[in-house]
Formats: sequence, structure tokens, C-alpha cells
Amino acid sequence: MKQIPSITVQMVHIQGPMQGEIQDFNISKILIGRHPDCNLKFPKDLTMISRKHATITRDGNRFKLQDTSTNGIFLNGKRITEAYLKDGDVLMFTQGGPKVSFLTRVEQPDENSAAALQAEPLFQKKSLDTQPSVQTSPEKPQAKPFAPPPDPTGADAKIKVPLVIQYGPTLRSFHELPVILGKGPECDFIIDHPGILDQHTRIFFAQDQYWAADLTGQRQMSVNNVPVDLQTVLKPDDELALSDQGPKFRFLGGGRLAEIETPPDSKSPDPDPNDKTPPKNQPQSPAVPSRPETSPTKSGSIFNKFFK
Repeated sequence: MKQIPSITVQMVHIQGPMQGEIQDFNISKILIGRHPDCNLKFPKDLTMISRKHATITRDGNRFKLQDTSTNGIFLNGKRITEAYLKDGDVLMFTQGGPKVSFLTRVEQPDENSAAALQAEPLFQKKSLDTQPSVQTSPEKPQAKPFAPPPDPTGADAKIKVPLVIQYGPTLRSFHELPVILGKGPECDFIIDHPGILDQHTRIFFAQDQYWAADLTGQRQMSVNNVPVDLQTVLKPDDELALSDQGPKFRFLGGGRLAEIETPPDSKSPDPDPNDKTPPKNQPQSPAVPSRPETSPTKSGSIFNKFFK
């Protein structure tokens, strides 16, 4: 008996108050708006969004978007009242409002596993003569520093498979791999970032899997904090860091890379050349006796300065 596949909707926020977040929904109807009952809920003070702005409803294996708002919805730049969605579509809630990318992940039910679970008895008698088996929890797979490609030319072979990359407000869809990421103008996906070289990373497809190859020759790329020597397989939920300085991406499976935004490091400001206050690690000059002593002014905490 054929079972209905489980489809998870992933909403990647690329603009707005939740920029950088990825939300998963495994329900038949997604309510979007400011109302407390909404599944995708925007802040209540974001008044450009209606309390009940839109719905996404599953229809078979497709998802239908319907506008229930005052200010409207734009699908890939065009205002719509209702439409069926496809992977990579960009939804903008009102003109100039929050943007999300619509993605789906299909999980086919394993009939053999389900049958095995039904056939397995809940309780089994254990013999006193046998030692009980020790069950160990499965370890989370870790990225391998090096994984050999299927053949020497596998990384360069052109294969028609999808790839969607979200970086900041940019969302690009590719229909053929490999794709080169880097700062140079000849790259397929240009990333203007201080930690990125002209040709930095190659994303390719081989052995029915997505791969990432480090083109820097300096082991700058890492997966799940493990440096990559040459190339490695990308698995769902892997974190791909192109360099120690970033940027970082999460591989969502099905050829989808979404940026992981990290908060900027708090650094002390550069000293003001006109500031005559001595550094904290040096003793201040003694007060001149002819002048009355004044109580020192309390300097603001560095945490208050940077984490207001």
C-alpha cells in the first residue's frame, strides 16, 4: 500500500526581523501573520503585516499560497492573490516588507521499517544463561576531512541537478553543477567577503550526493568544524564554513544552502587620539595639591556600550 509522503516546508528568512532564521513546518496549513495563532508569526509591532496575512495550504504534493491581507503579497516580485509554490520561490509580505524563500523536503515513508516495527514483539523473555545485549546510542556522523571523488574527473563533470544558495538578500537557483563560489568575477556565485578568495569552493554532484571541494589549497573550508583537505560529502544539517572568518552555510538537503548569520564580534573601539585619559592599565598622574580633589567620573561599562 502506497503511503503519502511526509513533506516539510522550510521558510528561509532573507529579509526582515527574522533574517537568517530557518523555520520548518510539517503541517497541512500554515497561517502567516501577527495573530498569536499564526504558525509563522511576525512581531506584533510590525503593522505593515496583517494579523492574518496569508495561508499556505497543502494540496496533494503541492502547496497553495493565498493572500488574506490588506497590503498584499508579492511572489517573485509580482503581486498575487493565490498561486501554487515551487522550490526557490521568494515571498515578500507587502511592498518592501519581510522576504522568505520557500523550500520543501520530501521524506518517503519506509514501508519495510514500519512492517518490522509492527512484527517485533514489545517484550522478549531473556534467558539467564545469556548476557544482556548492550545498546549504544548511535553517534552523530561527523564530517570527514577527506573523501575521495568517484573518479578523477567527477568534480568537473556537468550534471543537471538543482542547487539553491541563499546569502544575505541574494537567492540564486542553479540547474547544473558544478558551481564555483568565490570573489572573482568569473565565479558562478560571487561572494564579497574578506575571508573569500577569487576561486574558493566548488559544489559538485557525484555518487548521488552533493560535494564541496576546497579550491584554496590552504584548508580554509570546514564542515561541522572539521577542516576539509580536498573535498567532502555534504549531508543534511551539515554546517559548511568557507573560512574561519565566514561565511557559514547550512546544507538543508536537496541541494539547498542557506547562510547562517553569526553576530559580529564585540571589539574595543580604536583609541581617540584627542582623548587625554590615560589607559586603565597605567596609573594616573597624582592630583596637583594646589587644586581641590574631585570625585572621578564613572566611565560607562563596555557591555552597556556594545550590548544596548
